[in-house]
Amino acid sequence: MSAGTLNISEIFHSIQGESSFAGWPCAFIRLAGCGHGCIGCDTAYAEHDGIKLGIEVVVQRALAFRAPLIEVTGGEPLLQPAVYSLMRQLCDLEQKVLLETGGFLSVAEVDCRVHKIIDLKPPSSGVCDQNNPENIELALAAVLPHRQNFEFKIVVASREDYEWARALLQEHGLMDSFTIMMGVSFGKLDPAELAEWMLRDRLRARMQLQLHKYIWDPCRRGV
Repeated sequence: MSAGTLNISEIFHSIQGESSFAGWPCAFIRLAGCGHGCIGCDTAYAEHDGIKLGIEVVVQRALAFRAPLIEVTGGEPLLQPAVYSLMRQLCDLEQKVLLETGGFLSVAEVDCRVHKIIDLKPPSSGVCDQNNPENIELALAAVLPHRQNFEFKIVVASREDYEWARALLQEHGLMDSFTIMMGVSFGKLDPAELAEWMLRDRLRARMQLQLHKYIWDPCRRGV
């Protein structure tokens, strides 16, 4: 692909289902390709090639929804070098841009205006050892107002996952400085269990559910 071309899985308009922006209408740009093999991935279809589109076309399609948010996601969006130019152009157009990344790759080159939602993969994902520690370091080193453009998301499927997440958050003091979103792997853990654990531990984190999976069929694409 050329420097100005992206491999796109889908572009669609929906309700933001996760993160601190949950509930807002959002234009989603889902890039194709990942390869990290997370167990339980709910967007495995994005592993396959999509369609090749120029950045300008992608921008036009996203803007056409007139949504208050535009999220760049995947797959793993940071695998495609042209994504950095895409996000920069959207920011230049005064759009509120979110990036959701699996946390495997560094966000160091992401435009500081982009709100970065960084996954921290727990043991049940099978790729816990691929979490990139540089992203935590970058967040902790960021100064205001750029520090506000980092948040971390953890999806847990078991008590082991929860205890791993709690230890990691406490080790780095992340709950003192950043929004931490913690949710359950859909269908694998009762949300009430996670809520009880968080309350018992007085965890300074926000519980989340994947809203789109409750609004629509959980297997439906384009939402």
